[in-house]
Amino acid sequence: MLQKFYKYVLLVAWLILQAGCSTFYSASKHPIVLHPSKPIDPKGASNYQLDDIATAASKLIGVPYRWGGNTPASGFDCSGLVYYVFSQSRQIYLPRTTSQMSKFGQNIPKSALTPGDLVFFNTLGDPYSHVGIYTGKGKFVHAPTSGGTVRQEDLSANYWSSRFTEARRMSTN
Repeated sequence: MLQKFYKYVLLVAWLILQAGCSTFYSASKHPIVLHPSKPIDPKGASNYQLDDIATAASKLIGVPYRWGGNTPASGFDCSGLVYYVFSQSRQIYLPRTTSQMSKFGQNIPKSALTPGDLVFFNTLGDPYSHVGIYTGKGKFVHAPTSGGTVRQEDLSANYWSSRFTEARRMSTN
């Protein structure tokens, strides 16, 4: 009986590792439609302010990590944090998984990052296994791992710079 329990625990742990920090996405109404060809104006010419995204993400520092979590009360995984911040601060409903998020917006060079852009990392052998929100001055906010909390990190730190995949700016209309 105990052997079956351990096999079950190992299976669950393996499934969690395979999923990375991505979780399941359920469709909802999208008041803002995203398109890869029209980047958001980072200088604020539109009513969309990228700084709002970075500020909202920074306010969640300290919230516990929880795989599949997508609210401050339940905790966050990386894609849950990004989904929550965009939906709550700008009513932009991104897909719920990291790999799906990587298909939206416009790929931008790392040197062109502005607060509110998404940064993607290869942390589990998948180029899109982790995502965070750039907050400016070389920093980003993310929900790192089990046992951790939402925190701010430096993009130039060895761990993150060696795993950086790409940056994306979300687009509207």
